Amino acid sequence: MEDFSSSDEDYYYSSDRDSLDGFENDESDSQWVTSRSPTTKVITKESLLAAQREDLRRVMDMLSIREHHARTLLIHYRWDVEKLLAVLVENGKSYLFASAGVSVVEGEHTGTSVLSLSSTPMCEICIEELPVDKMTKMECGHGFCNDCWTEHFVVKINEGQSRRIRCMAHKCNAVCDESVVRNLVSKRHPDLAEKFDRFLLESYIEDNRMVKWCPSTPHCGNAIRVEDDEFCEVECSCGLQFCFSCLSEAHSPCSCMMWELWTKKCRDESETVNWITVHTKPCPQCHKPVEKNGGCNLVSCICGQAFCWLCGGATGRDHTWSTIAGHSCGRYKEDQAKKTERAKRDLYRYMHYLNRYKAHTDSFKLESKLKETILEKISISEERESILRDFSWVTNGLNRLFRSRRVLSYSYPFAFYMFGEEIFVDEMTNKEREIKQHLFEDQQQQLEANVEKLSKILEEPFDQYSDDKVTEMRMQIINLTVITDTLCKKMYECIENDLLGSLQCNTHNIAPYKSKGIEKASELAVCWNSKPSTAEKCVTSDSSTSGKQTLHFGDQHALSLAHTHSLKITKAQY
Repeated sequence: MEDFSSSDEDYYYSSDRDSLDGFENDESDSQWVTSRSPTTKVITKESLLAAQREDLRRVMDMLSIREHHARTLLIHYRWDVEKLLAVLVENGKSYLFASAGVSVVEGEHTGTSVLSLSSTPMCEICIEELPVDKMTKMECGHGFCNDCWTEHFVVKINEGQSRRIRCMAHKCNAVCDESVVRNLVSKRHPDLAEKFDRFLLESYIEDNRMVKWCPSTPHCGNAIRVEDDEFCEVECSCGLQFCFSCLSEAHSPCSCMMWELWTKKCRDESETVNWITVHTKPCPQCHKPVEKNGGCNLVSCICGQAFCWLCGGATGRDHTWSTIAGHSCGRYKEDQAKKTERAKRDLYRYMHYLNRYKAHTDSFKLESKLKETILEKISISEERESILRDFSWVTNGLNRLFRSRRVLSYSYPFAFYMFGEEIFVDEMTNKEREIKQHLFEDQQQQLEANVEKLSKILEEPFDQYSDDKVTEMRMQIINLTVITDTLCKKMYECIENDLLGSLQCNTHNIAPYKSKGIEKASELAVCWNSKPSTAEKCVTSDSSTSGKQTLHFGDQHALSLAHTHSLKITKAQY
């Protein structure tokens, strides 16, 4: 479910100003003035190279190493610069390089080529003596002929190991220089060289836990980068809202595990099987489910087998008022009775939460049609002479209604698993579960009651009301938006602190509640110094240039790499 978008200003009607910080102007985020910029960024194919070079430049400047060494380090540490720094501080540069397979000669200039070979080299792979120009020696000191290197690189690229191609020498952990790989492979297999470059470029997304592809279908081609916490919900520039952690639809306050179990339960129609278990008995001969449609406890399957409905045992067809021929099952069997009652209870419990989840989901869909109706009412109200000229409080109220509906809808799958026996059966006693359930349900009911009030009042024909009545309605909507926002916050705090926070199991992280709704990712703007002496250069997406990018790179390889992947790049004119 997506949030409704509003383009008007928020009204504040409360002595507690903080309680109204939750209002959001979804369609005018660019004009919204806040002390903190968006923490999520959209990475398009045009800005992917620039995004990667931002981290590369940080590591290059910090360690005074070449670009391919920085890339090797970042790929090894999954593009986590903070983790890389932590390892550097704790274990030193030597350990940092050795663990990642980086061979750096002390005092090496960042522009040197591969090391020279002896006058009479011999390849230890094919055991042939070849001229120096037919041999290549890596920074680790191992040299082999170009043909053997090329075959090695081709095999690794085809196996999908382009990001970390290691030296062929026995027990050598060094990662080969990407420029050497590119040059040797491109002479024989240009297509594979492009594939190698693409893998290196896309490693920023594939190996980075803070960057993920947008799960839109069909794929929009964008990736999303988060800054602080991977347990969050984001909105791509294509409009899709999703959970960054599991890439499914935004589902807080459900945890990712709860939502996965819930969707699987609904998709597999597991409760249909449960109903069959409760209302049918398997035929003792063909094992097909049979439902009794009469009062007699002697039933017959379509295969012709007669059996007792009470116990499911096969019988003959003759029976009297008291017994069935050759059969008696009057003895009480506790296990079977408990099993049947348990199946019924589980079914009714599931239906309770499913019905309420669907009810709020359906209400959200129906209320979404209010947008056009309310805009028409606002237009009519603005045209007539009235003391009220600004009706942003209406759109803000509708915006809050949709967000609260969303929270309510997903709160029922959360409650189903939080207070059931599927996940936390060993985490709480029955008494603790009962106390927590009452606490949560009290907050849930308060939120539900106020959401229904807000929904009802927003449907009123305020365009036909007098000014006094519109003013009264305005006060009611503003107060209800404050109340629902506060209740949503309290529900999330209850979940995080009183419910999940008190458990030993910490695998159920939920995306934090945001009053302004799911954060829209902004276009990536990457800045770096191409040279120490040059001014800072920036790369941004600008719709006025028809999607083209102006990139200022410090080396020609960056431009050629971008050109290889059809990135829309215009070389800057100095």
